[in-house]
Amino acid sequence: MYKPRLVKKYKDEVAPALMKQFSYKTVMQVPKLQKIVLNQGLGSAVADKRMIENALAEMSLIAGQKAVSTKSKKDISNFKLRKGMPIGVKVTLRGERMYEFLDRFIAISLPRIRDFKGLNAKGFDGRGNFTLGVTEQIIFPEIDIDKVTKMNGMDITFVTTAESDPEAFALLKEFGMPFNDTLKSKN
Repeated sequence: MYKPRLVKKYKDEVAPALMKQFSYKTVMQVPKLQKIVLNQGLGSAVADKRMIENALAEMSLIAGQKAVSTKSKKDISNFKLRKGMPIGVKVTLRGERMYEFLDRFIAISLPRIRDFKGLNAKGFDGRGNFTLGVTEQIIFPEIDIDKVTKMNGMDITFVTTAESDPEAFALLKEFGMPFNDTLKSKN
């Protein structure tokens, strides 16, 4: 049966390295990657309904799983926004699809970012989760540049079982995430 490359890497390399680094007593204490959430806010979709359809198609291609639209929670008259209008797109990846996406993201998509100098380690939230923003969806090889009507950015959140930022930083670093500096403690 097929297993993604990073699942094997986690068991063989990442978990033993983290157990040594943080001196865990059991393998169950080692942080794991729970899910990856891709989110795209499309405020200008209020005026153009086709934007949501295009974004849903693109996000589904990138993730390899069907994306869903997010809807507004309340009316905001200044933005001509009504409750329940679609204003974004999201997809949550778990299990094998999550590891496949992470592998493609590290190996193919990140090197395609213009003037890439590494990921900023300030994207940690204090509870072991990491969020980064991507400014253009064309860094993903699944997107055909000729068919793109508008450049849209997205947020990618890596949710881990780590209880602190240094643990999550070490986990993602072991997976091969190219951070440009060490994690500064928030004390």
